[in-house]
Amino acid sequence: MPTETFEFQVEARQLLQLMIHSVYSNKDVFLRELVSNASDALDKLRLEKLRDDTLDADVSDLHVEIEIDEDARTLTVRDNGIGMSYDEVGQLIGTIANSGTAKFLQELKEAKDAAGADQLIGQFGVGFYSAFMVADEVTLVTRRAGESRGTRWSSRGEGTYTLESVDDAPQGTAVTLHLKPADPENQLHDYTSTWKIKEIVKRYSDFITWPVRLVPHKPDDGGKASEPETLNSQKALWARSREEVSDDEYHELYKHISHDWRDPLETIRLQAEGTFEYQALLFLPSHAPHDLFTQGYQRGVQLYVKRVFIMDDCEALLPPYLRFVKGVVDAQDLSLNVSREILQQDRHIRMMQRRLTKKVLSTVKDMMTKDPERYATFWREFGAVLKEGLVTDAENRDAILAVASFAGTHGDEPTTLKQYVERMKDGQEDIYYLTGESRQSIENSPHMEAFRAKGIEVLLLTDPVDEVWVDAVGEYEGKRLRSVAKGEIDLDAKDEENTGEEREKQTEEYGALLGWMKEQLDEDVKEVRLSSRLTTSPACLVSDAQDLTPALENMYRAMGQEVPRTKRILELNPGHPLVKGLNQAYREREDKAELTETAELLHALAVLAEGGQPKEPARFVRLVTDRLERTL
Repeated sequence: MPTETFEFQVEARQLLQLMIHSVYSNKDVFLRELVSNASDALDKLRLEKLRDDTLDADVSDLHVEIEIDEDARTLTVRDNGIGMSYDEVGQLIGTIANSGTAKFLQELKEAKDAAGADQLIGQFGVGFYSAFMVADEVTLVTRRAGESRGTRWSSRGEGTYTLESVDDAPQGTAVTLHLKPADPENQLHDYTSTWKIKEIVKRYSDFITWPVRLVPHKPDDGGKASEPETLNSQKALWARSREEVSDDEYHELYKHISHDWRDPLETIRLQAEGTFEYQALLFLPSHAPHDLFTQGYQRGVQLYVKRVFIMDDCEALLPPYLRFVKGVVDAQDLSLNVSREILQQDRHIRMMQRRLTKKVLSTVKDMMTKDPERYATFWREFGAVLKEGLVTDAENRDAILAVASFAGTHGDEPTTLKQYVERMKDGQEDIYYLTGESRQSIENSPHMEAFRAKGIEVLLLTDPVDEVWVDAVGEYEGKRLRSVAKGEIDLDAKDEENTGEEREKQTEEYGALLGWMKEQLDEDVKEVRLSSRLTTSPACLVSDAQDLTPALENMYRAMGQEVPRTKRILELNPGHPLVKGLNQAYREREDKAELTETAELLHALAVLAEGGQPKEPARFVRLVTDRLERTL
């Protein structure tokens, strides 16, 4: 097959230019990336061989090699792992992991300092391209295990790359960098220096399971070269005692398995002994990944059996609402050829999931008590996904509620349900909340007026999942969770005698208007009644206690589920001048045509006040315009 030349995608060319022009201050990370990729390739081959023992591949000495040629100024990182086919090279290398490049470029431009830029590398599958920070040209030679022909990929980072098939490629992948001249002023070290290579591997890749060997260059006199030197300890950090491992080592392991080059927020160790033994080393990230809520998000922790890598993203070990947790679980009593289907049925795996889940939640609770600042960071980044567990995990619901915090009207700081209950006013029986798109929109909602006037605290819930979990949970410590936008609210229950007389009088006074408005707005509302929750607004819309809210209806429709449109209740404020004037006009005028438009406007204003949109925006604009003309 002849050599073919291809052009990079536009975004890939932009990324290459950023790499070549030294965006990153710490250029040492290129070697970390290449060794990490090589380690992943070895893991994949070991797993493939376990699943298919007929695979024609040598797994007797899996390792990573680093070879330096000072005269030619080249550095080669070689592995004898799974390798890539011709098509895979074009897909994975030519398109930079197929996704995320635009997001990467955006975040890179927003990074305020060099340290911030350094932390982004590797996050979007672009680690291979970090080689262009230190090399004028990069050549990759690879052969997929089990195939007879290999592939050579080459590029100078100038917008194109070449691909060709080769006959003599060994199993695995070799990446050769034609190094740029050293430039200490720009943090470009001499990467043909043996001590520098040793220092980088020790710092970033000491924990990698496979040996990383430095292959000495053959002497010019034709003598025998010395033996390769293994640069990493290969010690599984989770199998070592806490005293033997530094925080930096834990952090490097986290970065290796998560491709997030920021330090984790928390490290969690767990060792289970007895009838079923396993060790776990889990990490809570400090930032939520950009695709946490997308359908294709790769969740799960790495599964090892007796320190043999089995699976990269074992979903069975943690529930979906803990999908942000990264780490390693090493079991002693599982089969080496365990499959995802077997894992879903395995009793031991279910036991491990329960234990790991409880450990993560208890760690968050400890953080909440002992380090409020770190807890605040955790909840800001992952609170929305953790609350999914309130719907899906009844067994741990109380534990999740214990670590959950919510914005409220008590102050600027989030509050727990326990704190809310401790502050409840005498005689208050319910925990009140309101859902919405933002804190500002909720605080400005007409539904809040009476609660604000009486100083009753309301939780302000702004995450989409809040619409669902409040119904699933229902109550907390015997106190009902109650939306201030659903059902009838009576905050004057203590003064029942006076309010009862006044309400009866108002009902008689407004009865005819309420009935007439119900007829005029019958397509949109199920009832028109007087409100006890409004103090300054003329009207608001509320849902029946058992009805779906508009936001929940929209959520179901977005998921492709058909739900019937629910009519809502229009509540009028009998103390508002507009409502008083409308009632008087209704009783005095025989021609009600113009009043019908007023009733329609009042309903539309209530829709707008809660952040909705009138059913016919053009008609609403025309009615408002007509009214404004008459005032001039």
